[in-house]
Amino acid sequence: MANNILEVSNLKKYFKTARGMLHAVDDITFSLEQGKTLGIVGESGCGKSTTGRCILRLIEPTSGKVVFDGENILALNKKQMAQRRRDMQIIFQDPFSSLNPRNTVMQTIAEGVKVRGEKYKTPAEVEKRVRELMDTVGLAQRLINSYPHELDGGRRQRIGIARALAVEPKLIICDEPVSALDVSIQAQILNLLKHLQKELGLTYIFVTHDLAVVNHISDEIMVMYLGQMVEKAPTEELFKNPIHPYTKSLLSAIPIPKVGARKERVLLEGEISSPIEPGDECRFAKRCPNHSEQCSQKCPELREVAPGHFVSCHNFP
Repeated sequence: MANNILEVSNLKKYFKTARGMLHAVDDITFSLEQGKTLGIVGESGCGKSTTGRCILRLIEPTSGKVVFDGENILALNKKQMAQRRRDMQIIFQDPFSSLNPRNTVMQTIAEGVKVRGEKYKTPAEVEKRVRELMDTVGLAQRLINSYPHELDGGRRQRIGIARALAVEPKLIICDEPVSALDVSIQAQILNLLKHLQKELGLTYIFVTHDLAVVNHISDEIMVMYLGQMVEKAPTEELFKNPIHPYTKSLLSAIPIPKVGARKERVLLEGEISSPIEPGDECRFAKRCPNHSEQCSQKCPELREVAPGHFVSCHNFP
């Protein structure tokens, strides 16, 4: 039996609007094995970042169950959740706005180190640990008293990673951590995250809109569309045998790094359904090239069509 560190069941997050309830996350269910990476992909507004923040309770879910390390964290009070957050951290998308501009590198990373006060009690012990973390993420020691505005995006994101590592977590949610960086820096950060996972046994949820990035780092990929999971499979299986029309469209948009190479683009037409008070129909129906009458009558259920490969589509036998 797989050693699952995280099990999410029927997770929902609805927001009240003037026109009704907006279904940002709707019935998301998955499990994640310790030491593995789950990539969550989809276009902007599909609910992937909200899913990650609901798991950490940075946003309170409307309903569902999140079992982390054998404990349903949605049942914890504020004090209990504060203790549990030592084991669950997040790396944010924008490495500039997520850092306090008034704090130096030392002060930023030390905040997390001090959370582990039982291990690092004196200022000298805290500073020693901060310097160890800087070495771990590839930050030069000479930058310890620098401020965020004095550093480039790659170094700022390394501070964010060191801050997350400071509390010695088991699970890290990476919320598009490389999308604001140059391509060459993206590769460095991705390789750093993979190295840290191997060395520290970390478990990742990697949120991104870039399938090429998620292919590089993920063991499994979950594709979301308008708050719902439409396909989930091991990474190699998803790239070899995409089933859902939306997944096929996303994969067709990945550039081929080879001169003269071409592949057929799958372009989607039609309007995007509203996530506010969605009806019973499939939410992808208006853009689906394989649309049938059944799609307009009932939202398809998630089915396992191959070992570990789940898809939500009426038109797959």
